[in-house]
Amino acid sequence: MAQSSFELRTYTFIDQLQPALAQFIAKDNRVYDPAEYDASLLLELAPAMEIHRMIDLVLKRTKVRLGSVVTERVYGMLLIQHADQGEVIEAGRIVMAETGLSIANRAEAKIVANHIIRGVEQDHAISFTGTSKGDMILAGESVLIMESSPAGYMMIACNEALKAANVKLNTIKPFGATGRLILSGTESEIDSASEAANSIMERMNSERTAMASSLAKK
Repeated sequence: MAQSSFELRTYTFIDQLQPALAQFIAKDNRVYDPAEYDASLLLELAPAMEIHRMIDLVLKRTKVRLGSVVTERVYGMLLIQHADQGEVIEAGRIVMAETGLSIANRAEAKIVANHIIRGVEQDHAISFTGTSKGDMILAGESVLIMESSPAGYMMIACNEALKAANVKLNTIKPFGATGRLILSGTESEIDSASEAANSIMERMNSERTAMASSLAKK
């Protein structure tokens, strides 16, 4: 198989956007707001401006809606969503076929920072709340702070954490040099959220390795 001229940085399919994440995206949205429990796909490619050609293809060939577009120096990112998971999966398949890539080509998920602050101090809680478009953090709560490379992987980590635990979403930034996620809640719920977020990152790397191994055997 000829080597692709594209680079796949991030490919994350989310089966159901959790309400807090869907609403956070809507607050800072650039195009079309997702609905709660929509399926979603976040995909990053290089060269960056090629993302516009991919957007044109998937909007014309599927029923997905475009949620966000970010073009940086190297990578272009699209976020699409639809209530029908099949439409979102098909959109991803179209991009992979057009670029000659597979999901196995996506970059390894790396956790850059991963901390739990237990019983956060009031000044610190106020600083988190003051710089966020999400939920307030209150003194005494526990706070999960994660940072990833590539940035887009924080989307699925956040979604899995919200599925697993009753926590509040303070901040998520799924684009740029690194992704950032801040959640808060009771100590036990934050522990559960942290376990779920870390688990999905590990699973994505395992799936990537397995897919790459399978392709190598063909």
